[in-house]
Amino acid sequence: MRDDDPLLPASVAEALDDYRALRDEHGPTWGENRLTYVAQAWATVFLDLGRHDYWGACFRQLAGRHPGASPDELADRLGEVDVERAVRDALAGDVPDNLPALRLTPGRAHALECVTRVVTGDGPPPRTALLLDSSRDEPVTVLVDGTPHAVEPGGARVVEVEREVSVDGRPVDLAPLVRRAPAARLRLRAGFPCRWSVTGANGQGWYPDGVPHKTDAHRRPYFHGDDLVLTVPAEPVTVTVTRGMEYAEARAELTPAAGAETPVELTPQRLYDAAARGWYGGDLHVHLNWMGEEPAAPALAAAAQHGEDLHVLNLVAGNVAGARVYDLEALTHWLDADLPWSDARHVARFGVEYREDLLGHLSAFGPRGLPGRFHAGFAGTTDWPPNAAACEELHGLGAVLGYGHPFHTPFSDADPPDVVLDRGRDCAAREIVADAALGLVDTLDVLNHSSITATAAVYRRLIGAGNRLAVTAGTDAVLSFLRRGTASGPPGWARVYARVEGQLTVETYAEAVRRGRTFATSGPWLELSVNGLGPGDTLDVAPGERVEITVTSAGPEVEGLEIRTADGVLAQGPPGRLSATLVAGGPTYVVAVATGGPHPRSHHRSGVHAHTSPVHLDVAGAHVARPEDVRWCLAWLDRLETILKESGRFDGERQYEDHLALYDRARAVYRSRLP
Repeated sequence: MRDDDPLLPASVAEALDDYRALRDEHGPTWGENRLTYVAQAWATVFLDLGRHDYWGACFRQLAGRHPGASPDELADRLGEVDVERAVRDALAGDVPDNLPALRLTPGRAHALECVTRVVTGDGPPPRTALLLDSSRDEPVTVLVDGTPHAVEPGGARVVEVEREVSVDGRPVDLAPLVRRAPAARLRLRAGFPCRWSVTGANGQGWYPDGVPHKTDAHRRPYFHGDDLVLTVPAEPVTVTVTRGMEYAEARAELTPAAGAETPVELTPQRLYDAAARGWYGGDLHVHLNWMGEEPAAPALAAAAQHGEDLHVLNLVAGNVAGARVYDLEALTHWLDADLPWSDARHVARFGVEYREDLLGHLSAFGPRGLPGRFHAGFAGTTDWPPNAAACEELHGLGAVLGYGHPFHTPFSDADPPDVVLDRGRDCAAREIVADAALGLVDTLDVLNHSSITATAAVYRRLIGAGNRLAVTAGTDAVLSFLRRGTASGPPGWARVYARVEGQLTVETYAEAVRRGRTFATSGPWLELSVNGLGPGDTLDVAPGERVEITVTSAGPEVEGLEIRTADGVLAQGPPGRLSATLVAGGPTYVVAVATGGPHPRSHHRSGVHAHTSPVHLDVAGAHVARPEDVRWCLAWLDRLETILKESGRFDGERQYEDHLALYDRARAVYRSRLP
């Protein structure tokens, strides 16, 4: 491999070879330490988290081993979980298409349950995972392709099978795993790169040769490109095509002829054109490689960005559970440079994910140099220095910084900090209240794969307390995962739209984000006007002055609109257009929110969301600093000290004191905002 290959320089190709070797030896976890989220990443290759309660299965298993233990005590024992048994229990009898089950029942009986897969031509059946599920009272050994696998009483194992299985000395009939069909070909054209889905009557996906077999959060198969040829069975198939959230979906049903090539020309209809209005949508938290079933080359990111018409793509290099930083070679090679597939409407960069599981994860967009650190608190290392040190370094490198996938616990605007500041090293953005007060972060990914409502509630508390933070979006999509809900979904299923002045570049987009000229969305268009000003602007009025507010939305998935200020909901109504008048009292902010239930255009399990950054409403020159929100932030810092003392790992008291000094600096800022 030559260094002048524009999409695969030698250093990146060598890293991909390393990742493939790790995958081949260890499976989807690539040999990472089996922390709870690493184990979950493996399990969710087989589970649909919208239907299968993986964490419930884990806690029930632990409760059976430790009767009387409290939920917190069980949470401390999650490392003890038999993950394969948890997958079996979470499935509760369901049989996924990628995990047939061999039920080992009492009396030396067994039965194979599976979703039959269609195979075209005469080639060998594909290799598949197999769940060995025992309800026997004694151990049993299953021979899989000549290798013995022991299953304990009532236990479960997940193995790979290609040719043969035998149990109790008898072969298992694997014929139900596949059904053969004559082959046909489709040629797909839209006129520009798109996202395609081709499925058979049984829901099975079909893909062009050499394309990863990816599924999205709805378990729909998909791939990107245009003028593509693929082999399908000569049976009824459904073809759908779309292109990110600015387009509708076009659909065709047909039965291709065996041995022939059938052209399919479909063009999705555009719902809105953000760039024509000066708005550009970005996904600020995407991984090229971060464990998974198939290591991903940069060409896959290029196809996805153009196929989704995603204007800005931030591919972040980061670690999982140890020292290895995935895609560090690509970050180094393309440092401070647009990636080769960028053009006038699409900009792609490699950035950084700084990871600290106790204090929160940060995404950096547009760094001009390599940071000296990428993580803390991993593999038994200390939770030091505070995230603030990474923020200062990355800001010094010119990066836009924001906390990603911030909060996982259900939470509302009325809840105290204790509710969202739950225990455990669960990647929650715990340090953001301090970093925001000190101007060390620019954004919060209100649109994320975790709890959007909880994150939005924290966000409104933060801006109500006087902090200047932009709403952003980061999906945490991982291109090397094939089947893992939103992680294997297309980049840009949530986006932050920024109002850019002039031509789209990394610099103009970053500046628009810093100024808060943004809204984040899982699909709908959302526009906010306050006396003609938009998000990121400041309107200075006199007490008693009337302010006119208008919100507009576009997109079939929206069910309701809200106008919110620091005091709560000012107005709400149906989609399309919402107006309200505000009589200025004290300083406040104005944001717009759009919501809806589950919808095919939204990949988040909780439904449809969009949220703007604020228009700042200053009164007689005073900026908002709502006392209730300021005191809430102070209570957060008090609780964070306790969590750090209980759960932090430090090499000496001085490291802990560095955190306390940071919180004291933040407290001083908040106290200065109180009357």
